[in-house]
Amino acid sequence: MPAVSSKRIDTLLAEWGQGNEAARDALIPAVYEELRRLARRHLWNERPDHTLQSAALVNEAYLRLTSQKAPQWRNRAHFFGVAAQLMRHILVDHARNRHAAKRGGRATRLALDLEGALAEKPAVDLVVLDDALGKLAQLDAQQARVIEMRFFGGLSIDQTAVVLDVSPATVKREWVTARAWLRRELKREAAR
Repeated sequence: MPAVSSKRIDTLLAEWGQGNEAARDALIPAVYEELRRLARRHLWNERPDHTLQSAALVNEAYLRLTSQKAPQWRNRAHFFGVAAQLMRHILVDHARNRHAAKRGGRATRLALDLEGALAEKPAVDLVVLDDALGKLAQLDAQQARVIEMRFFGGLSIDQTAVVLDVSPATVKREWVTARAWLRRELKREAAR
């Protein structure tokens, strides 16, 4: 399938937000490959025997996205930011369920690299990471969203700024601060 322009995707998103289900149906094939790429990014650092595959992750995210009657998408970056957030929640739910089923069994781990925030790429328990992001969200919701959009969503500084409706300078500042906080929190959790 040929690439669809950002303008066309923005148009389909706006029409879907106005209740046009045909626009929603036309959108999904247009963004499917990018959703798959996003899913592969989420699963790339997971353990090799992870039972959730990228197609299943995309399908579950698709079901959650399309269950919204008239979402108010601002643009393509906002849509992919929400999709990234949904995928993260699906993976965390999957990890929590797997961990609970094993009653203390091995938790889902991923290699964390926040663009140099950590000198090494240590394996981090996905549930611990999600809990740390929850704590960060209580302290500063915007910083937690910046981490989510940049790390989990793979969005650029500019794309994150659009999704959060702030300046790129604000995103850069929040990114630096949030990475430092997250690094300290994960080190503290690892020391327990």
